[in-house]
Amino acid sequence: MWRIIKKQLQDHDVSTVAKLEIEIQDIWDNIPQHVEKLARCIPAHLEKVIKLKGKSLEGFRCMMDFKSLLKSHLKKKEEAEGECTSSSGKSSVQNSDEEEVEKLFEKYYCEWKGIKPEEANPFRNVIPKFYQKLPAEDDQLLQKLREESRAVFLQRRSRELLDNDELKNLWILLDKHQSSPNLGGCDEQMVNYEDFLKVAKQAGPKCKHYFQPSTFCKLLQNDPYGRISIMNFFNYVMRKVWLQQTRIGLSLYDVTGQGYLRESDLENYILELIPTLPQLDGLEKSFHSFYVCTAVRKFFFFLDPMHTGQVKIQDILACSFLDDLLELRDEDLPKDQQQNNWFSAPSALRVYGVYLNLDKDHNGMLSKQELAQYGMGTLTPVFIDRVFQECLTYDGEMDYKTYLDFVLALENQKEPQALHYFFKILDIDSKGFINVFTLNYFFRSIQDQMRQHNQEPVNFEDVKDEIFDMVKPANPFQITLQDLITCGQGDVVVSILIDLNGFWTYENREVLVADGNEEPSQV
Repeated sequence: MWRIIKKQLQDHDVSTVAKLEIEIQDIWDNIPQHVEKLARCIPAHLEKVIKLKGKSLEGFRCMMDFKSLLKSHLKKKEEAEGECTSSSGKSSVQNSDEEEVEKLFEKYYCEWKGIKPEEANPFRNVIPKFYQKLPAEDDQLLQKLREESRAVFLQRRSRELLDNDELKNLWILLDKHQSSPNLGGCDEQMVNYEDFLKVAKQAGPKCKHYFQPSTFCKLLQNDPYGRISIMNFFNYVMRKVWLQQTRIGLSLYDVTGQGYLRESDLENYILELIPTLPQLDGLEKSFHSFYVCTAVRKFFFFLDPMHTGQVKIQDILACSFLDDLLELRDEDLPKDQQQNNWFSAPSALRVYGVYLNLDKDHNGMLSKQELAQYGMGTLTPVFIDRVFQECLTYDGEMDYKTYLDFVLALENQKEPQALHYFFKILDIDSKGFINVFTLNYFFRSIQDQMRQHNQEPVNFEDVKDEIFDMVKPANPFQITLQDLITCGQGDVVVSILIDLNGFWTYENREVLVADGNEEPSQV
């Protein structure tokens, strides 16, 4: 680089030190890009030289050139011999050809350099192999080996969990080592850190990772003696054990072993779970497939909004849906909780019953006219048309799975996933935002319905101003999905645009609130 600078300085006036500095800086700032890249890669080259203990890097460059030449030579040799193989044949021998190239390369290179094979690549024993390709689907032996190894691994992890007897023993130890004093006659059992450590030593190796200082600190409350509640700690351990058991149970259905469940995997899990849920004992076996479909759709609607066809096991454990599903193990579950639980038998039968009632022609599918009767029949025709344009249909009709997404969106309008569903329908031009034209396009249908009910249509300009005041978008002329989610009023905006009843509720909100306040006094 100094040679380049010196050569270019010959054509410049460098009679003074100040001029020399200016010219050198100007030339340096305009050094060709490839020279600049060379300068920036010097630190990385120095690190390699240090790792090689001063040896030259030329051997590694030659290594890559020699390997490419060897591959090219073998390829030309095959072409010269006129080997004709089918596409399936090529894929089946590709791995063996690559292995042959590697072996020949190592052999010729070691002979050329006069070194032992283990000295050919000094990084071989330093950098471990961190990526293993999944076996091909038609490789039954490797697939079976992988399946068996995963089963053994999950069995080992299952044996590491606390069983019922060990949990009982842990509770006895905690109760035995509770710390005094009791404050204000409170019966809550407490334990300080010193006794906490004593329990840890007696509880056994399986419990060791539960007795961490960080766990004790997380459970600390406002106790003046620095103690934690024994019940809170025991519930924490129980919750951790349950999560680990559930994760192992879900992993058994993870066919790919990649940490996620496909729709068919989750369907198998829930289908085999049904006999263990007493609240579902009354379901007929003929309805089980519809129940499984209903349950699975909630997982995928909320945990897979981008429709990838798979849900992470970690996300399933983190959400509350699995708790709601396993709540059905309680034989004495109150009826009001059953009604509010999507996975309960009454809820599933209600959703499916509405679907059957809408299906007037009994073909198992819903047309636009049939879906328009959903709820109170006040959804606008424009909205229904957009639903059929954006959602998956079969010959212009909606199946049960698509209907379930529709129901979940309408029943959970405040949730971000539901707003994502509606925004895709409202965004008629797929531009990533809705503007005044879009709002007017949907609200005209609300105005038409008001005329049909002999009501005076509301002025669109007033509604438009109220919507923008509610949302307060970053761009004053466009509303994005993020704006709808952030403002906290996205569900209200959606109701105003797609449902006459929703708009009426918004328009008369003050009257409804006043009536609601008067009811208690009247009673």
